[in-house]
Amino acid sequence: MEKDSCRPFMFHSSSYLNDHVGFCGSIKQSPSDFVVTEIDTSRQLVTEITTDHKSKETLSEQLEIRQQNCKRPRLSSPEVYVEEECCSIPDDSALCTAEGLPPSTREVEDFQYDNVFACQLDKVDTLDSLLDDSAHEQLRLFACNVKDMWNSKSEPAVHPSELSLGPFLDKKDRASLHCAIRKQYPFLITVTKCGEIVVKANQDYQELCCLVSEEEACGFLKFLDARMEDSKFAFRPDGNKEHRKKVHHFISKKFGKLVETKSFSDSQQSAVVVVRFRERSGFRKRTNADLRQKQEIYTAFTLRKENLETLEAIGYLSSELGVLSSDFSYTGIKDKKAITYQAMVVKKVTPKSLKELGRSIEKKGICLSNVRSASQPLRLGQLQGNHFDIIVRNLKQHSNDCPASLKERIFEAIENVKKNGFINYYGPQRFGQGQNVQTDQIGLALLNEKLVKAVRLFFTPEDTDDPVNKAKKYFLQTEDAKGTLAMLPDFKVREKMLLRALNRYGINQEGCCRAWLSLPHSMRIFYIHAYCSKIWNEAASYRIKTYGTKVVNGDLILAEESAANSSLNAKVHVVTSAEEMADKYTINQVILPMVGHNIQYPANKVGEWYHKRLARDELQACKFRLPALQLNVPGCYRHVLKYPHNLTYSFIEDKENEKVTGGSLLEDSVSSLSMSFWLDPSCYATVCLGEIMKCDI
Repeated sequence: MEKDSCRPFMFHSSSYLNDHVGFCGSIKQSPSDFVVTEIDTSRQLVTEITTDHKSKETLSEQLEIRQQNCKRPRLSSPEVYVEEECCSIPDDSALCTAEGLPPSTREVEDFQYDNVFACQLDKVDTLDSLLDDSAHEQLRLFACNVKDMWNSKSEPAVHPSELSLGPFLDKKDRASLHCAIRKQYPFLITVTKCGEIVVKANQDYQELCCLVSEEEACGFLKFLDARMEDSKFAFRPDGNKEHRKKVHHFISKKFGKLVETKSFSDSQQSAVVVVRFRERSGFRKRTNADLRQKQEIYTAFTLRKENLETLEAIGYLSSELGVLSSDFSYTGIKDKKAITYQAMVVKKVTPKSLKELGRSIEKKGICLSNVRSASQPLRLGQLQGNHFDIIVRNLKQHSNDCPASLKERIFEAIENVKKNGFINYYGPQRFGQGQNVQTDQIGLALLNEKLVKAVRLFFTPEDTDDPVNKAKKYFLQTEDAKGTLAMLPDFKVREKMLLRALNRYGINQEGCCRAWLSLPHSMRIFYIHAYCSKIWNEAASYRIKTYGTKVVNGDLILAEESAANSSLNAKVHVVTSAEEMADKYTINQVILPMVGHNIQYPANKVGEWYHKRLARDELQACKFRLPALQLNVPGCYRHVLKYPHNLTYSFIEDKENEKVTGGSLLEDSVSSLSMSFWLDPSCYATVCLGEIMKCDI
């Protein structure tokens, strides 16, 4: 904590697991008092990826010790999350593109009909593997009705204008289904609406069939789907100039921004209409070497930052490198008031460019190391955990504590948490600790679609007169987005992105919606997740206060035996009365849901609490789909308890500034405590310390 305080450690109605007294102290008096080092998926500290193999060996030994320690049953698997997915719905619908299609390997070398473009769609999943029998039959009948309606010379029968195949939550499944339908029924189009697949008749196909054969129309649309930059498509030879002119005009009108057409003579003195994709500005004919160069460039590195937010550091790096903040990927957000080391990958930047930048930015609190080429970006949660080296200063007993040895209190507290663990709360830094407006408040405003309010909350200043807060005060007073832009430093990327959109579209519901959409998906969802984290904290506190550490009827646990490809909810088991009576499960197996539209709630008082709590904020499950903001919040699950791994500690004597091994009962002549341990992903050291110390940190 910044100030010496003996107030109880409380945030979001938190409660404690252990019954020891605890002690008072101060953390983060300087960044070097709180050092966080990420542990990658190979169980190696990111600071030693390329130079020190000994540390990797040591960490592996530590993991073996943890696995062999079976005195307390616990789950060692990482948190299980449902993948958050952007519901990309421009103008409330998204036409299928060719992103999931394999490229065609044929190109028109001359202009004979034999060389009409052929899409290679063998790798696309079949409809049989994607739809059940009922949905497949409905699709077949809909396709037949569309054809019958087009071919009917009499008054056509009335049929539905579209067919819904229902929701498909997995993005890859949706992409495969789009492609499979277009392959089998090129006269249909598919549309995505909030995860739901809707099928409609393709009117462009019908119009084109009035000019060319059905076979040609089918081949042309498959050519468009494949989107190969240097590929061409040739219609059948046509000796009728007026007819060719109609074909040229139709394609120019419908697809002119994407393709261009030309007529070429063939050996029979007829002409062939040939279609090719337009070259982008500055493009030339590409060789194989060009295509290899076109592949995405990824550069991995270790970011060391001091007294900076992760997103602030990314904002500064992106402005210096001339790339977007969304081009950076990382496994998680690290503490601001600390020295932190974490793995990152940046897109479109070469290792050479990054090394050159690294030599010039160390004075900014940023240092780059282990710069090397990478093959792909990082994902959130793609780590083994985080290692912490922490110094707690100004040690003393709680004001209401009875006379006792301070070191006895410390020893008791640490041993209790090592043995029993701590409640796995999200830490106060998740919510913007110490800020006038916390991130969960912005998240709630977004969920309630109060977008103007969310913008004003975002720009609420702190009680300081630095340039950033002066700019925020000016904006709230004047709503002058352009003037505020000029006042902000370049590294304030989020603020500037919002302000540019507000300046263009206005500070109203529509303008603020466009402003939030100007932020990358990871930044928009960050505020929603903060609100969900707050609710989880309150739920965990309620669960422990209501039932303690006993596993009761209606609790949720992750089933140990379930099919590998089963859905997350299928892996969640509800504890029965018989299992409660038999004490089949332990508290460290219990999970609680992070709210969303696709999670299961406990079947006891905790589940009832969730519904009442959401109702208090005017939220229901359907509210966690936000098409206007292209956000989809399915939810996930989180273990109620966690344990610190390999926790060691030592005392620092003020007189001689020497460390003394923890565990021995010394005279109370020390005022600092050095601690070292590591935690699983998404666990907070400040929460672990709060359980140990039981004071405001």
